Parts: sequence; C-alpha cells; structure tokens
Amino acid sequence: MNTDTDFLLQREQWLIHAAQPFAVATVIRAQPPTSAWVGAQALIEADGTLHGWIGGGCSREIVIQAALESIRSGSPRLVRISNAPTPQPPPDVEDHAMPCASNGALELFVQPTLPAPLVLVMGATPTALEACVLAQRVGLRVAAAAPASAPLQQLGLTRVITGYDQAAIADLAPRLVLVATQGDGDEPALEAALASPAAAVLLVASARKAEKLREAMVACGVPPARLEALHAPAGPAIHARTPEEIALGAVAGLVALRRSLETPAGSPADAVPPVPPCEALGAPRQDADEAVGIYRNPVCGMAIERAGARHVIEYGGERHYFCCDGCKAEFEREPAKYLAVLHAHGEKALR
Repeated sequence: MNTDTDFLLQREQWLIHAAQPFAVATVIRAQPPTSAWVGAQALIEADGTLHGWIGGGCSREIVIQAALESIRSGSPRLVRISNAPTPQPPPDVEDHAMPCASNGALELFVQPTLPAPLVLVMGATPTALEACVLAQRVGLRVAAAAPASAPLQQLGLTRVITGYDQAAIADLAPRLVLVATQGDGDEPALEAALASPAAAVLLVASARKAEKLREAMVACGVPPARLEALHAPAGPAIHARTPEEIALGAVAGLVALRRSLETPAGSPADAVPPVPPCEALGAPRQDADEAVGIYRNPVCGMAIERAGARHVIEYGGERHYFCCDGCKAEFEREPAKYLAVLHAHGEKALR
C-alpha cells in the first residue's frame, strides 16, 4: 500500500492515460477513535487494489466494495461506517456497521472515473477528419481507419488503422463507429464496422443511400439482427451542408448514443427518443441551393457542392453530381427515373 500523495496523483494519471477505470475515496468525516482523518484519500483500481489510506482493516474492505460498485454503476456514492444509531438515514447514504471494537465512525465520498468510450471514425474525407477533431474535443477517445491514413496521423488519435481490416478493427473493439467515407469505400468500411463489436454504427449518408447500403450489407451476409445497430443518417437534423457542419451533426449523434448507452437500464432516462436524421432534407430549397452552388443528388438526396464534386456525368446536355460511384452508376442505369425526381423538385442541373 502506497500512501504517498505524489504516487497517488501519478497513478491516477497513468490509469487515465491507459483508459482504465478507478475510484477515489475521500474521508469527509472522521469520529475518533479512528486512524483516518478528514481529507485522507485512497485510490481503488478495478481489480480491487487500494492505494492510500482511509483507515485500518476495519474500513478497508467496505470501502473497496463500495468503490467497485461505484465503478460498475458509474455513479458516486456516500458511505457511512458507524455503529451509532441513525433513526432515518438519508436515502443517498450507504450505511455500514463499524466492525472495529474501537467503535469510531467514518463517512466517505467515493468518486468513480471511467474511461471515455472509444470511437472509431472510418474514412479520410473532410467530414471524417473534422469529426475526429470534434469527437476528441467533446471528450471521446478516437481512433480512425482509412485506406489513405496519412491525413489522420497528425490528429493525435488513439490509433490509426490503414485500410478496413476486419480483424484489426475487431481487435480495437470500439464502442461506437462513425462511417464517414461518403462514397469512398462505403461498402467495405460499413461491412467492417458491422463486423466489429461496436454497440452502434453511425453512417453519414442520406436515408435513400443508407437503404441501398443496408441492402448491400444483407447481400454480403450481414445478419439482419446486426443491422439493428446501424444508425443512418447520422446525428440530429441541423440542415448541414459543409463537411464541418455534417461532422458536427454526426458527433452530436455520437454524444447522444454515448449517453444513452451509459444510462442504467430501467432508469427514467433509459428511453432516449430517436434523434432526427442529420441528412433529413425535407422540401428542397432550390433558390438557396443555387446561391451556394449546391446540387441535390437525385439518387440519395444528399447535397453536393458542385465546385468540389468528384463524381460528375453529363446527360442530356446537363451536368449531374453524385456523392459516390454507387449513386452515379444507379443514375446511369435508370436516368429517366432520376431526371423525373429532379424535375419534381424543380432542381436544375448545370449546362
């Protein structure tokens, strides 16, 4: 047992860096005879190892068990160890009899520290890069995977995986996955995400494109039950247009899912209402779109910036813009169908 304050601080920092859970117990009241004092502290690790001093063997096991329960629940606890009669103990105080013959009394506050969940961002698109930065700013641990991983190396991420290797991603064991490939390897990225043990997979895509990818996943052999973990489109409806705005909505979706997963089952907050999709477009706003050079992909409904579009074809003397090869190929298969969609919404293509 090490009671040195510097050691406790260093150990706490090491556990945080290693993403290991722990709890700190602080004595807030000490009634003699007891060897503890107000302000005495102990750090308890997830395996029950205790560092520090909060009294002798009489209180040690009680505090360790209270700390382990606090780590499991993620909630702080007030612990009272005393033989003094308490007619009606406060509901937020955990009462224990003092096993020592000395008959002193202790009250402690137990505060758990749990590692932030690990989020895997898939893709090296501008949206993916911005999502990596924003997710770290809101306190998430972030790893990334992309065929071209160089743009991700300077972001201070937990880990960067080159490619969408399913074994490497499964070994990483992310809690949440955000697929922000946006037409650059959508299917292999989504298949690898769904093959991981992640509790939820968020996909940056419109509802129509997401449905196409769901069908592709079924064709790849992904079980329908696993597809229940797929949330698409990702995040709340903020009418996002730019990569930065899309990333903001997607990270908001990550935060909402994180808190939903952390809420104990059966609690009043357990039922988190569904978040409106980030890419829910509603009625097209042609004039506004034209003013900022936006084109609505007629296949999936995603807003495309004409100036930076990578997938462009000319048909019937007009230029059409797509978010990925899949949407472009779908348009080429049934151009009359999707031209009708454009005309129904009053959309214009550029000549």
